[in-house]
Amino acid sequence: MSDSKKINRREFLGSAAAASLAMTIVPRQVLGGPGYVAPSDKLTLGYIGCGTQGMREMTGLIANPAVQIVAVADPNKFTTDYVDWSANGIRDGIRKALGNNSWGEKLKGIPGGRDIGQEFVNSYYAKSKDAVNYKGCSSYADFREMFEKEKDIDAIKNMTPDHLHATVAIASMKKGMHVVTHKPIANRIREGRLTIETARSTGMSTHLLAWNNRPGSALIKTWINAGLIGTLKEIHNWSNRPVWPQWQSVPADKPPVPKGFDWQLWLGPVPDRPYHPNFTHAVFRGWYDFGGGSIADMGHYSLFNLFLALGIEKPAYSAEANATTTCTLRDNVAVGVNNTAAFPLSCMIRFQFTEQPDLPPFELLWYDGGIKPFVPDELRSTGKSLPREGMMIVGDKGKILAGFRGEDPVLLPESKMEHIVRNYNREDEGGAGDNVWIDAFRTGSQAPGSFLLAGPVTETINLGAIALRAKQRVEYDSATMKITNIPETNQYLTREYRPGWEL
Repeated sequence: MSDSKKINRREFLGSAAAASLAMTIVPRQVLGGPGYVAPSDKLTLGYIGCGTQGMREMTGLIANPAVQIVAVADPNKFTTDYVDWSANGIRDGIRKALGNNSWGEKLKGIPGGRDIGQEFVNSYYAKSKDAVNYKGCSSYADFREMFEKEKDIDAIKNMTPDHLHATVAIASMKKGMHVVTHKPIANRIREGRLTIETARSTGMSTHLLAWNNRPGSALIKTWINAGLIGTLKEIHNWSNRPVWPQWQSVPADKPPVPKGFDWQLWLGPVPDRPYHPNFTHAVFRGWYDFGGGSIADMGHYSLFNLFLALGIEKPAYSAEANATTTCTLRDNVAVGVNNTAAFPLSCMIRFQFTEQPDLPPFELLWYDGGIKPFVPDELRSTGKSLPREGMMIVGDKGKILAGFRGEDPVLLPESKMEHIVRNYNREDEGGAGDNVWIDAFRTGSQAPGSFLLAGPVTETINLGAIALRAKQRVEYDSATMKITNIPETNQYLTREYRPGWEL
């Protein structure tokens, strides 16, 4: 692990830049060309989580001139056994960013870990700064040590598994650092609420990466307001997830912890248990302790933006779920598996909402694992079917078909579209991508995907997990943060914390 710096990095960058001016004052754009950002004006970033998604997003983010990654952290030092959606996607992304088609040619498998993150950052900046010996990125196993030793980090990008999101975000904000995080904010209702309250009390800028700037959700709101589907009744949302192995019971074997992997750090707040690869990497999402299931993985992309556009200010007040069952053989006798540890292979969840400021009471229905609504008559009559992932907004006089990430919605029947004028210009979609939170963090303002806006969707999605675990309808009072009809299920709003990791 790195020793603490002898000089504040920002001071060093500023003094180095000043020295290079040699007492000559010239405009910044002359010094560095278009898009140039002075070293002292860059957003210094600590990057926590160097697995596949962390490295994938790092290869794009590092090219942004407004950011400098100054430290990485991950309990995993280095392995090539990560799980991804392509065999060479991570390797090829690093090669492209570095302009080096031979990078990783001796690696067998999918690479990741803090050594890979540090090497990539140092190699990229050394190349861009023409300084072969550049070693400006520190590396840590424990993000808490990073916070103690790195005194000039402006913001944290949180790319850890779900069970650490709240822990990392709260600690970051209490240290005076802005936070951008992958979804979800937390995989427990209480942790999500505490994270949002910490953002509010500290005043730090935050951003949930599920937010997008495409006009789909705004168009849906416009069409509902115009009465094109009548009164809103239902929102249907479906995903083909899980796209990872979804186990239904805790593994019985106990393989050794891989070299260079700090299992206790990876567990963080979760009570101790034997290491198993089925818990880690991209497959963590399937476990109640570590992930948020398919709805947390993909539901945020569609629902966060829709909640914002429709003005949904109160989370669901009830949830009930139907899920797949599984069986196993014991002495050649088929017996059911009582799955209390993992999300099901597929499920349907029905959420009920009270009246919102601009909406009547309505229902939200979630489907995953290949389950989706039946094809509506308006599509069947044209020979079309529903996409593998999507949304359908149903009113008493019509329907809207939409995508997961804000793609253009379509009125059903599609003949209605002949009379619709899309009142937007694709050129007006500026600010998408990393710049929305980078610009907000640099000015100390709230990003458009601020945690402060994500309470209703966070509580709704996590309520779905509680309904799956309860195996019956649960009624939720957001004001008191309690399940009111089945008191014993309130245990699922929080978790049992390992000593030293309490929130």
